[in-house]
Amino acid sequence: MKFSIAQTDGNARAGVLVTGHGEIPTPVFMPVGTQGTVKAVEQRELEELGARIILGNAYHLYLRPGTSLIEKAGGLHGFIGWRRPILTDSGGYQVFSLAALRRIGEEGVRFKSHIDGSEHVFTPEGVIDIERSLGSDIMMVLDECAPFPCTEEYARQSNDMTLRWALRCRRRKDQTFPRYGADQSLFGIVQGSTYGRIREESARALAGMDFDGYAIGGLSVGEPEETMYAMTGVCTGILPADRPRYLMGAGTPRNILEAIALGVDMFDCVLPTRNGRNAVLFTRNGRLNMRNAAHAGDLRPVDPECTCYGCRNFTRAYLRHLFKSGEILALQLASMHNLTFYIWLLSQARDAIIRGNFAAWKDATLNTLSAGGADINNESL
Repeated sequence: MKFSIAQTDGNARAGVLVTGHGEIPTPVFMPVGTQGTVKAVEQRELEELGARIILGNAYHLYLRPGTSLIEKAGGLHGFIGWRRPILTDSGGYQVFSLAALRRIGEEGVRFKSHIDGSEHVFTPEGVIDIERSLGSDIMMVLDECAPFPCTEEYARQSNDMTLRWALRCRRRKDQTFPRYGADQSLFGIVQGSTYGRIREESARALAGMDFDGYAIGGLSVGEPEETMYAMTGVCTGILPADRPRYLMGAGTPRNILEAIALGVDMFDCVLPTRNGRNAVLFTRNGRLNMRNAAHAGDLRPVDPECTCYGCRNFTRAYLRHLFKSGEILALQLASMHNLTFYIWLLSQARDAIIRGNFAAWKDATLNTLSAGGADINNESL
């Protein structure tokens, strides 16, 4: 993997991330395909709407369909028919979200499958082995995402263990090799909850381990937005400037643009596809709930400036009809539209950085997105 910065504007960066499966202009939004599929959107459609990289999840793919089958298919790219880059999360967030099914210790995580109750162990070394089997372009270390709120003592103990796990992951990567002819990179994950001093220590320790890139984890889990931005700024102020920075799971338009201003390059979130499946669509003038009666006779496209297939061919009235009728096509069109919006938004951000007017563009864009009366900070309407 190679990462270069083409232009900066304040702390905001426009770069290019080069992987064995293609180049990724940054800042970039990465659609979430947890189980090898972005919900309601085909791989062909993802390519057409401009997705340059997608996410998979090692925890879920390990449980189903299993690494043996994926290996026989030539890795995850071959199994799912996706030719562009893939990032795989290690399963650390599942450690956080499936708390009732797991036990955490120095060895790793012992957990029961949420599918059939079978028992499994994830160690840092084992997770790297799984991600080697998957063949993802970017692998994530195993970490613990501390809950919010938590005590400073818990956050420190959790982060210290995450750092020890990160070093074990780093060593395992150096002991193993890619299987499918394309290099694999490894990102460390900064933790520390909402405690700035712990975040500083985490970022410095990980920078000393010389990872290919760095993620900022443990945020967007319920803390106030201003706290999320403050902790993100702590991390980006320390992490190496020549490596990509990835803010995990933070996904409203405001979250993303504010984080770009702090020096973040990569983003993922289920928000655009989840909101789409629930009839909430992002537009350049705010958000629309397509179940609202106001759209029943509206023959305009959802967003006249949008280039997605739905906006080029269908009306608000038709999309509302699909949702009210329970048609699967509604989920597909809405998800494609929202992903197109997110990819467009980050492309515009990149252009603004290159022009040198990112701060003014960001403020104007956020004002426009709020103009429709929808609160762009909330996850749903």
